[in-house]
Amino acid sequence: MSQAGKTTLITGAAGFIGFHLCRRLLETGATVVGLDNLNPYYDVTLKKARLKILEAFPGFHFHLADLKDYQALESVFQAHDPRIVCNLAAQAGVRHSLTDPFSYGQSNLTGFLNLLELARRRKVENFVYASSSSVYGANKKIPFSVDDRVDTPVSLYAATKKANELMAHAYSHLYDIPCTGLRYFTVYGPWGRPDMALFLFTRAILKGEPIKVYNYGRMKRDFTYIDDIVDGTVAALEKSVPYEVLNLGNADWVSLMDFIGALEQELGQEAEKNFLPLQPGDVETTSADIEKSKAMLGFSPKTPLKEGIRRFVAWYREYYGV
Repeated sequence: MSQAGKTTLITGAAGFIGFHLCRRLLETGATVVGLDNLNPYYDVTLKKARLKILEAFPGFHFHLADLKDYQALESVFQAHDPRIVCNLAAQAGVRHSLTDPFSYGQSNLTGFLNLLELARRRKVENFVYASSSSVYGANKKIPFSVDDRVDTPVSLYAATKKANELMAHAYSHLYDIPCTGLRYFTVYGPWGRPDMALFLFTRAILKGEPIKVYNYGRMKRDFTYIDDIVDGTVAALEKSVPYEVLNLGNADWVSLMDFIGALEQELGQEAEKNFLPLQPGDVETTSADIEKSKAMLGFSPKTPLKEGIRRFVAWYREYYGV
């Protein structure tokens, strides 16, 4: 399905993945309606800096609105009649869901339902949304396959993402809305989220402060570079299917200690490490089976970890003047 001449609505447009996806589409001359509530879960200055870049494109139209406000969403749909919807807005973070559970219900459940209902009423042609590798919970079978059962989430955040997949399935079945859920695996890169490991570690190391190393360093993560994630997401936006859930990961896990080592090498500084137990809601290993994504989307991650870290550090130094 070509996006030419069709308006795409991207929620969470000022967020990390949302910003990069908007910019990629805008660079091709697409018309993009961006929606974000600029919530203060992390530094709003960073979100506004991303938006400033997007607003330089003539095809970008931004709305400050919240997913849980149905009337505000409806007015955006009426004004722009988007044919393609990509929902990247959500209350993110596994650990934050332990302290502020209601924000997850409002954004990730009520907000998602509002979008699905408007997609139904406006007869959108494709509905793509961010799920998460966290839906796999403490699954022991590695790598994680989309055919695995995911009935044992270990955080409320993960439970809301699994709920999104079920809600999308119901709407796809009842109303013939093409729905694709993308289970993202530990996305990193320039303009990233300040609550994620790479950002936290870089900031602490450059300030000479200790880093928190959970599970005593016995963690493995499928780190996936942002450009590769955007490649897969764009491919999903262009391919309308009745209902699908797909993994977008690097298909190659890295130990947390090797990840820290690569960052230390790039920064030219060794980190002081504070080893701590596994956090509630966290999991020891994530690893993506991406065979289905390769077959359906031509998805093929290309960015090696060291190169991705190099690009992030270069951005961080420039953005913060370090």
